[in-house]
Amino acid sequence: MTARRSPWMTEDLDQLRSLARTFFAKEAVPHQERWAERKQVDREFWTKAGELGLLCLSVPEEYGGGGGTFAHEAVLLEEQARSGDSAWGGSVHNGIVAHYLLAYGSEEQKHEWLPKLASGEHVGAIAMSEPGAGSDLQGITTRARRDGDGYVLSGSKTFISNGAQADLVIVAAKTDPEKGAAGISLLVVEAARAEGFRRGRVLDKLGLKGQDTSELFFDDVRLPASALLGGEGQGFVQLMRQLPQERLVIAVSSVAGIEAALELTLDYVKQRSAFGRELIKFQNTRFTLAECATEARVARAFVDECVGLHLRGELDVPTAAMAKWWSTERLCRVVDECVQLFGGYGYMTEYPIARAWADARVQKIYGGTNEIMKEIIARSL
Repeated sequence: MTARRSPWMTEDLDQLRSLARTFFAKEAVPHQERWAERKQVDREFWTKAGELGLLCLSVPEEYGGGGGTFAHEAVLLEEQARSGDSAWGGSVHNGIVAHYLLAYGSEEQKHEWLPKLASGEHVGAIAMSEPGAGSDLQGITTRARRDGDGYVLSGSKTFISNGAQADLVIVAAKTDPEKGAAGISLLVVEAARAEGFRRGRVLDKLGLKGQDTSELFFDDVRLPASALLGGEGQGFVQLMRQLPQERLVIAVSSVAGIEAALELTLDYVKQRSAFGRELIKFQNTRFTLAECATEARVARAFVDECVGLHLRGELDVPTAAMAKWWSTERLCRVVDECVQLFGGYGYMTEYPIARAWADARVQKIYGGTNEIMKEIIARSL
């Protein structure tokens, strides 16, 4: 297939793509099996990424970042997906945590925390989901009550990406349970300074085996007033404003995942023979791949449009929801078709296509389930 150049690409981004591709090939691809066994990447991987300037690419230079745009983050996401790595939680660290701090932090908070995220000294996580509250953020029960000039944080979180390694955790908690969504606030927990903060088990997942996804517990953790991110009671609004970028992050990764799966499968069917001829010569194979290639092109065109909208500050909530649900549904469908073309080998975990199939399924769940995405879209009609 002829690679399609996204309209938002530039020469600067081409150079970044080359650097990122080399980085993942050297530092990530050889370690996939070991990371899957450990359920997390090496801590040194974060600092290596920081040394190369691959952390906080879209954070201004004055805070230690790369001074780029979301397009820089998108290139990094694409190259990670194309390398077959699903272990590194860089998308959460770069595209989500850093931007909550950038958007809502005071100058003091930004100068304190963003340079450490940019260097890899700190790993970032955001804790929203709870055992009894997933996509329904209004249902969270974690509480931060006022105590003197600070807060006491109590509760638990689950499914937290980077949770076991995180040094900095943005926690969604209720500072006023009587106010519903208007009573939610965001507080920043520095793990090394938070007595009563505990990490639970690293969860055993169907896919994303090498990605650290953990339970977190807050047992009356005392936090200073300076831990509050933005105003008290602003958490729900802050989350809603940042979720479009989070969903675009998922969409970008999904499209790159579709393209990577298609490339793997094309290589396989041109080499594998059955009944005396290559698989690519069977009409069923060609028609299936024709459908997958078309879905890849359509998804790429839509997500490229969304990236362009986001770069201009015009990406709205319903459109981001459309991009998230559409691209993740296409990813799961295309990868499933590709597994079928691999036959029995497609079910063997030593084959990247099998790992891609397992990794893809959660994309329809996190960042807000696709059912929630459809509800968001429907409300805008």
